[in-house]
Amino acid sequence: MKKFTQSLTYLFLTFSLLFCTWSQAATPVPKAPLVGAKGYLVEDFLSGQSIAEKDADQPLEPASITKLMSAYVIFSEIRKGSLALSDKIRISEKAWRTQGSRMFVEVNTQVSVADLIKGMIIQSGNDATVALAEQIAGTEASFAALMNTYAQQLGLTRSHFVNSTGLPNKEHYTTARDIVRVARALIREFPEYYQWYSQKQFTYNKITQYNRNKLLWRDESVDGLKTGHTNSAGYCLVTSAERDGMRLISVVLGTKSEEARADASQSLLNYGFRFFETHKLYDSNTRLTTARVWKGAGDSVELGLADTLYVTIPRGEYKNLDASMQLQEQITAPITQGQTLGRVVIKLDDKLISERDLVALQPVAEGNFWQRIVDEGLLYFQ
Repeated sequence: MKKFTQSLTYLFLTFSLLFCTWSQAATPVPKAPLVGAKGYLVEDFLSGQSIAEKDADQPLEPASITKLMSAYVIFSEIRKGSLALSDKIRISEKAWRTQGSRMFVEVNTQVSVADLIKGMIIQSGNDATVALAEQIAGTEASFAALMNTYAQQLGLTRSHFVNSTGLPNKEHYTTARDIVRVARALIREFPEYYQWYSQKQFTYNKITQYNRNKLLWRDESVDGLKTGHTNSAGYCLVTSAERDGMRLISVVLGTKSEEARADASQSLLNYGFRFFETHKLYDSNTRLTTARVWKGAGDSVELGLADTLYVTIPRGEYKNLDASMQLQEQITAPITQGQTLGRVVIKLDDKLISERDLVALQPVAEGNFWQRIVDEGLLYFQ
C-alpha cells in the first residue's frame, strides 16, 4: 500500500458520546483470575478482542471440543443442501464400536440427522459423530480432511484434525484461540442450530443423558457450548454467555476435574462481564469520510468499513476513546469497490485497541483524457 498520512481525528465521539453517560467513573480493572488450566482464553463475541488469556496459541489436545469443528462442517453441508435434518443415516459397525461417550445408536439402524446432531451436541456421542462424518465424506478420515479444509477457511492457524470425535492422537490438536474462532462462527452463521447447545438433556432409545456443561444449570446467561475430556487432554470446556447484550466466549483446556473446568470458566466469564464493556462504533458499508480522487470520472470517493466495528474496553473508559483515520496520500482512479484506501485507528489512552481498513464504498472509473490531463497539472503544482 502507498504511504499513509495522518488525517484529523475522526469525531465519531461528537455523535455517539451524546448518548454515553459521561459521569460514569472508570472501574479499576484487577488482574484476571488465576485459572488452573493448560491454556485458556475469554474473548468478546462481537469485537473479537481477548479479555484474558494464557497460552492461547499453544497447540493442545481438545478432546470432545473437537465436535465444535465437526458441527461446523455438518451445518455447512446442510446449508449447501448436501444433507438434510430429515435424512436417515444407517449406523455402521465402525460408528457403533467407537469408544468413549455414546448416544447408544445400534448398528444397521436408521437414525435421522437431527437426532444424531443432538446426540453429538448434548450427549457428546462419539458414535453419532462418526455416523454423521461417514455420511458426509464416506469415511471418518475423509471427513477429517474436510475439517482441515474448513479450518483453513476460518483462519485456524494452529489446528490439525485426524478424527471427528477428539479421541487422542498426537497429530490431533488445536488452540484456545482457534476454538474461539470456531465457536464464533457457529453462533454467527448457524443461529437456528445453536439452540441445541443450551439443551440440558436428550433421550434416545429410551436412554436419557444430560448435558455435561454444569454452567447451564448454574448460570442462566450461559447457553453453550461444549465439554471435553480424555485422560491425556484433561477436562475442557467451551462456554458462551450473554448478559445485557454482551456475549463472551471462554475456553478452558486441561483442567483437573469437571468441577475445576466449570469453576474456571465461571470465573473468567464473571471477570469479563464485571470489568469490561463492548460498544459498536461504526456500521459496515456506511460513509465515514470522503476522499479526493485524482484522474477519475468523479473527483471523490466515499470511504467506510467492510464490517461493523465493535470495541471491548474497561468499564467507564468510553469517553477516553480516540478515533483517527489514516488516508492514502494520493488516491488515483481507477478505484474498485472494496479497495483499501486507508485505516481507522482506535486508541484508548494512547494504547491501540483496534485497527481496520478503510475501503471504497463505490467504484470510481478512470477519467477521460481531459480529466486526466487537468489533474496531472494540478498534481504538478501541489
